[in-house]
Amino acid sequence: MKTTTTQHGNKFSSFFCSLFGHHYVVSKKVTQHIKEYKCIHCQKEVTTDVSGKLSALTPQMQEINSTLEDMYRKRKSRVVHQVA
Repeated sequence: MKTTTTQHGNKFSSFFCSLFGHHYVVSKKVTQHIKEYKCIHCQKEVTTDVSGKLSALTPQMQEINSTLEDMYRKRKSRVVHQVA
């Protein structure tokens, strides 16, 4: 059986998600409040936006999340050093 793949996985998985909805799992924790998610069926990626809702993970959002993660990591390490 030949499977046809699309941008977000194969056609059966996309059909499954269109009927039952996506099954997202956390793929990356950016901060305590912002995470990136990936659907286990169709591989669609989303992230939480400013208002806390899920939005598509575009290259621009990936860059924002990366910068935010760096800032959060640096701030967190600085606070730990001040306490000690």
